Amino acid sequence: MPADVSNLQRKVRVSPGRIRRTAESALSALGRADRDVHVSVVGDGAIRRLNARYLRSRRTTDVLAFDLESPGPSRLMGEVIVCADTASRQARRVGVSVALEVDLLVIHGLLHLAGWDDHAPREARLMHEREREILAETGRRAPRRLWNGLLETR
Repeated sequence: MPADVSNLQRKVRVSPGRIRRTAESALSALGRADRDVHVSVVGDGAIRRLNARYLRSRRTTDVLAFDLESPGPSRLMGEVIVCADTASRQARRVGVSVALEVDLLVIHGLLHLAGWDDHAPREARLMHEREREILAETGRRAPRRLWNGLLETR
């Protein structure tokens, strides 16, 4: 199975099936349908510990992506870790469902695994545009207000 999902928190209701379908659609859109990915959904405490351990930041974050590709026959592309608590707060702030916010975070993490970066403003804009395209390919649409401040309107 290309995408495996573990829900390791109980506070925010998420659908592992939806997350798996989103991840698999995104892998296909990225030309990586032959690769495997694992998605873990965690709470604030777990993401804070992981962020501190691996990125030396003691804050919560919405998504982490760990590239696990290695030479040889492994199909494993990596691990995407989504913080359900942060996704819930972000969804509430922009007025979308938690499910849609989690979809976007999964896609964002997979883009990082595929080599996309969002540190510079131009790169961030391109990455957000690609997120929107992939989201549409999954059959889901985000309201335009979600992209306010992230993308130039067309």
